[in-house]
Amino acid sequence: MALARIRRSESGMNYWPGFVDALSTLILGIIFLLTVFVVVQFYLQQEVAGKDTALGRLNAQIAQLTELLSLEKSGKTDIEDQLAQLRATLATAESERDRLKGAAESAGVGAAAAQGKVSELTGQIEGEKRISARALAQVEVLNQQIAALRRQLAALEQTLDAAEKKNKDSQSRITELGQRLNLALAERVNELKRYRSDFFGKLREILGNRADVRVVGDRFVLQSEVFFDTGKADLKPEGRAELDKVADALLELEKQIPADLAWVLRVDGHTDVRPISGGVFRSNWDLSAARAISVVQYLVGKGVSPQRLVAAGFGEFQPIDLGKTEDAYGRNRRIEFKLTER
Repeated sequence: MALARIRRSESGMNYWPGFVDALSTLILGIIFLLTVFVVVQFYLQQEVAGKDTALGRLNAQIAQLTELLSLEKSGKTDIEDQLAQLRATLATAESERDRLKGAAESAGVGAAAAQGKVSELTGQIEGEKRISARALAQVEVLNQQIAALRRQLAALEQTLDAAEKKNKDSQSRITELGQRLNLALAERVNELKRYRSDFFGKLREILGNRADVRVVGDRFVLQSEVFFDTGKADLKPEGRAELDKVADALLELEKQIPADLAWVLRVDGHTDVRPISGGVFRSNWDLSAARAISVVQYLVGKGVSPQRLVAAGFGEFQPIDLGKTEDAYGRNRRIEFKLTER
């Protein structure tokens, strides 16, 4: 019989080959994904920050050019008004000159005085024409300046549009990268859930349909009495026998789960609410932690990788039954196994 058990054990050990290598590959893959995401996120944020600064400068330049354009237009309007006044004055002077010249020719007297007046008006007209010519030159210069400002403003607006489009593209790439990373992480979580289900199914198979063994949500729950005497943290012989089965299942699991999937088996110790009196433990917290550590150390002694194990003590602070009966106390005194992410 002993030989048959040994053969079954050896057959179980070889049933899941290659799990450790696959698990390492999965863990490295997810770490690589996270590293790539962080690096890309950093550089994209730097790029977006630089673009925001450039956009701010462009907006300031556009505002400044818009103000200059407004001033130039105002100046042009003033000069055009002056030019219109000069033209009106010129027309009036020319009309007066022609009137005087006609009056002098028809009267035939006071010709010298009239001729002097006409000469004076002619001089004024010529002066007005020169002033009008300068005003026209200023208007032309202003027109050229306004045209140049408009071209510069159009170029800046085009640059601003291009920068805003590139900024939107960068934000879209960041969003897409985040979605892809979330999808990859979700796939890893779902994969871990599948292995957890397989592991719990294997535990249920090897431990049998015992009343003191239950699956509660994502935890495999065993009553503390399976492993320990009351108030003690030393494993009982029958508890070691049950942990041997758990160790076999864990060794198979280590070979089955891909290596790049970061996972651990958390061993949680729990007690009931009644305080400890006497003994080596000062509190239920100490007792629950010591029991979890005893289980972890025993599994390590059976070949389970310590990197895959976590011991945690919860004392009486996480009850699953709030009753005050012996049955409720018994359900709260428990050891839980939880396959989770590291």
